[in-house]
Amino acid sequence: MTLIRSVFYLLLVSLLTIPFGILVSLAIIFPMPTRYAIIAAWRVGFMVLSEYVLGIRYQVIGRENIPAEPSVILSKHQSAWETVGLQEIFPPLVFVWKKSLLALPFFGWGLAAMKMISIDRQAGKDALKQVVDQGRDRMNAGFWVVIFPEGTRVAPGLKRRYKPGGAHLAVQTGAKVVPVAHNAGEVWGKNAFLKSPGLITVSIGPAIDPAGKSEAEINALVELWIEAEMRRLSPHRYPPAADVVAA
Repeated sequence: MTLIRSVFYLLLVSLLTIPFGILVSLAIIFPMPTRYAIIAAWRVGFMVLSEYVLGIRYQVIGRENIPAEPSVILSKHQSAWETVGLQEIFPPLVFVWKKSLLALPFFGWGLAAMKMISIDRQAGKDALKQVVDQGRDRMNAGFWVVIFPEGTRVAPGLKRRYKPGGAHLAVQTGAKVVPVAHNAGEVWGKNAFLKSPGLITVSIGPAIDPAGKSEAEINALVELWIEAEMRRLSPHRYPPAADVVAA
């Protein structure tokens, strides 16, 4: 049954994405609200297919922790689901992506039209400057910024080094940091074709004010909260006597 659901889902989401990718690319001459309205329609289709074809639902803990003003969201990254799901939960937002994704047909075209923050990961300190310059511009325009501090999708129960880009952006702009933990990887594995039905829990932590804090302090607070929350959301992934770190 899982195989049938996954095949059917892939077919339907592809049929959904292709026309919307073309449409949002053509809409680049229109203002951002128009482009986001188009993406919002695609997002509804994606979430409906996820729920009624794959059997994947979600719940949110901590909505009261979402600040009123544009902030920096630092989230766990386990699957493709949260790249859409977070858009459903938070106000209008942009993601920090690697620039190479812009070359992908349809999907990449949509990213370019939506003014996502694209960076060259090989640029070193220049990459941080790209994040700050583009991030400040987007937040001044009323958009939130989502960064996956581990830099890539990480399987449930594992973790990678938390990179300082999001904390750096917060310090440079004065924007609050919102830590987010979730267990989407339990049903939607990294690069997995088969998706399992189930309930995803997204947990939003208390916002962190960067005032008087260093990048290292903010990064440490984010990592501490997210990793502790992951142990609550997926306790079976964490042996009590060991802290497993991804290679």
